[in-house]
Amino acid sequence: MTDVLFIATKRPQLGVFTDSLVKFRDRGARVYLAGTFNLAAVQEELTQAELDGLRQLPRGLGKRSSAMRRKARKSPAGMRVWMQAQRDRWLRRQARTAHVIVALDPGAVYTVWRLAQYNTTAEAHFGIAPALRAVERVSGGAVRSAALPPVGAVARDVRRSISGLPATVMRTATARPVMRSTVGARLWRSAVTVPGMPGTVRASASRYVAEGMEEAGRISGAAIALSAAAARIPDPELKAQLLHESVMTEVSKGISPRELGKAVEGHLAHADERYAKGAYEEASVPLHRALSLAFHRVLHIDQLTSPLARDAERFVAPFTKSAAFRAVAQPRGRRTPPKSPPSDRPLRLLVTTSTNANFLRHILDRYENHPGVELRFLDLAAHKPLKKISWAAPQMLEDRLSEGTSEYQSDVERLMRPHLDWADTVFADWSVGPAAMLTTIDPGDTRVVVRLHSYEAFTRWPHMTDFSRIDDLVFVAPHVRDLVTSLVPQLREASAPRMHVLDNAMDLEGFGLPKSADARFNLGLVGISQVAKDPRWAVDVLNRVRQHDERYRLLLVGSDMNPKSSKATADYLKLFQRELKPLEESGAVVRLGPTDDVPAALTGIGVILSSSVREGCHVGLMEGAASAAVPVVRDWPFYAGKPHSARTLYPEGWVVDSPEEAAKRVLEVTASEESWREAREQAAAHAVGTWDWSVVQKRFDDLFLG
Repeated sequence: MTDVLFIATKRPQLGVFTDSLVKFRDRGARVYLAGTFNLAAVQEELTQAELDGLRQLPRGLGKRSSAMRRKARKSPAGMRVWMQAQRDRWLRRQARTAHVIVALDPGAVYTVWRLAQYNTTAEAHFGIAPALRAVERVSGGAVRSAALPPVGAVARDVRRSISGLPATVMRTATARPVMRSTVGARLWRSAVTVPGMPGTVRASASRYVAEGMEEAGRISGAAIALSAAAARIPDPELKAQLLHESVMTEVSKGISPRELGKAVEGHLAHADERYAKGAYEEASVPLHRALSLAFHRVLHIDQLTSPLARDAERFVAPFTKSAAFRAVAQPRGRRTPPKSPPSDRPLRLLVTTSTNANFLRHILDRYENHPGVELRFLDLAAHKPLKKISWAAPQMLEDRLSEGTSEYQSDVERLMRPHLDWADTVFADWSVGPAAMLTTIDPGDTRVVVRLHSYEAFTRWPHMTDFSRIDDLVFVAPHVRDLVTSLVPQLREASAPRMHVLDNAMDLEGFGLPKSADARFNLGLVGISQVAKDPRWAVDVLNRVRQHDERYRLLLVGSDMNPKSSKATADYLKLFQRELKPLEESGAVVRLGPTDDVPAALTGIGVILSSSVREGCHVGLMEGAASAAVPVVRDWPFYAGKPHSARTLYPEGWVVDSPEEAAKRVLEVTASEESWREAREQAAAHAVGTWDWSVVQKRFDDLFLG
C-alpha cells in the first residue's frame, strides 16, 4: 500500500477532492488528511469520503508561549502554519511513514517542505495531479522523483523571513543530519554571526536556525544560536527579545539556562532606556519580562536547586542596578498611620485570599465566633473584577513607573476602597498578586497585615509589592524571613513593616489516633505533588533500610505531580515512577493517593519523612509528628548551613544530612517496640505542645487584637 498525506490550510473544493480519492484508492493508496481549517464544519462530507485518517491541526498559537506568538506575527503565512502544526504528534508520525506528502493549497507548501526534510524517501508535491502521478511511480516501483514543493513557493516564504541570507545556506542548515554534526554546528554559528548583517535579518536567521536545531534535538545549540546573534545586535529591544527566546528554548525543555543573567539584563537595559525617555508603558513591558524570566517556575519551583537559594543578593543584583526597577521598588508610604483597635465595638477584620484558603480554616473559625471581632472573608478569585486586578502584573508595573494616577490605580481604588473603609484590619494570606495589588493605593487608616508562606519567595510578587503600605508582615518560619529580607531591599529599610514569625494554624490534637500493628515498619511521606518534595530521596532511604529488614515499606500520601506543569516536572516524575515500579510490584511502596482524612492515613505510618529540598514549616511532617510517628527530616538543601534552617526549626535529633543518616536513624528508633514508642511519644508531645492551634492562636490574638 502507498500512504498519501494531504495538508490543507483552507477548506478544499470538496467535490474535486472526494472524486480524486477514488483515483488514489484505485492505485492502491491509503489517504490521510490534516488541516488547520475548521474540519468540524465539513465533518459530514469528509466522513462520507471514507478517508483512512483525518486530523484537526491546531488552528492558532493560543497555547504556545508569548515569544512564539510574537515570532509568528512577524513570519510569513506559510511559516505560521508550520509553527501551528509542527508539534502535532499525529502529523509527524504520518509524515515519517508517508510515501507521498501533498500540499492542497499554497499556505501548506512550507509545511510540506519541512516535513519532507524528515522523510527524505517521500515524494513531496503541490496539488492533486502531481500527487496522482507520484502514487503511480511509487506503486510501480519507479525511482523516487526529486520533486519538492515548488521551489519558488518555498523560497518566497524563506526570503520574506530571512531576506539577504542565501537559501542554500538555510536549506543546508536545517537538514537534520547536518544539524547533528560538528560541522553543522559551525555552520549555524557562522550563519547567525556573519558581520555586516542587518539586525532584523540576523534575528530572523537565528530564529530559523534555532527552530531547526531544536527539531534535531540540539536544544542548547538552538539557545546558543539565538544568544550569539543577540550579541551582535545593537538595538536593545531586539537584543532582549532574542536573549529571552534563547533562555526559554532551554527552560521549555526543563534545562537551567546558561544565559539567564544576560537575558534579564537585556530586558532591564531596554526597560531603563524606555523609562529614561518617559515612556512608562513601554518600559513596563520589558521590566515585566525580566521579572517573569528571573522568577520562572522551572528555575526555582520545578528543580532540586535554585540560583536564588545559592546567593539571593547576587541573584537580584541586576534589578537593584536598574533605574526602572528602583522606581518600582520606591516606597510610597501612607499619609496617615493605622488607627488603634476600637474600644467601643468589635474589631472589623477582613480576611482575604485568592482561591487558596488552605491555611485559613482555623483562623476563620476562631474569629467568626470571637466576641471581640466582626469578621468578613473575601475570596478575590470569586469576583471577576477583583480577580482581574489582583494578578494584572504589567498594569501594576506601569502604575509604579508612572507619575500620578493610572487607570489601573483608579480601578483598584474603586473596587477595594469600600472594603478598606469597612475594615479596621485587613489580613491578606499569601504575599502574591493580591498583596501587590492592595499596596497600589494608600490604605488610609486601615491596618494591613500580610502573611508570606514560602512559595512566594521564589516568585516575582514580593518585588512588586510596596511594603511601606503594609504594617505587619508575618512569616511561617525564620529561615523564610531571612531569605525574603535578603531578596527584597525594601524590607531592610526604615519603611519596612513590623515582622513576625507565627506558625501555621493546625489542629494537631486530632491526630492522636492509635497506630496500626505494622506501623513501626512503615515510613510515610505526606505530599508528593511537587518536585521540591523530592520523593526520590525517600525511596533512597527506603532501599537502605530494606537492606537490613524487608519488612520496611514506604507509604505515599497525596496526589502525584502534574507532568503538564513543566518539562522539568515531567522529567522528574518519569525517573520517580521508574524507581517506584519494582517497589510497588513487590509491595515495598504503597500509594495511598489523595485523602481528606490525613489523621486516618497516618495511623499506618510509624516514621514520618520530610525529604524536601525546601519547605516553610512542612505541615505534613508536623501532623505526622503529632500522630506519634517518629520524624526524620532532611536538612533542606535550600537552607542547610544557614543561620536558620530545618535544624533550628525542629528539635535536635530529628534532622539528618543524608539518606545514610536517615536510614541509620530509622533503624535505631524502630529497633524495638520500646525504642519506637519512646521516640514517637516524645515527638507527639513536642508537636502538640508547640504547634497546636490551642497554643498558636494566642499569638494570632496578640497580632490582631493586642
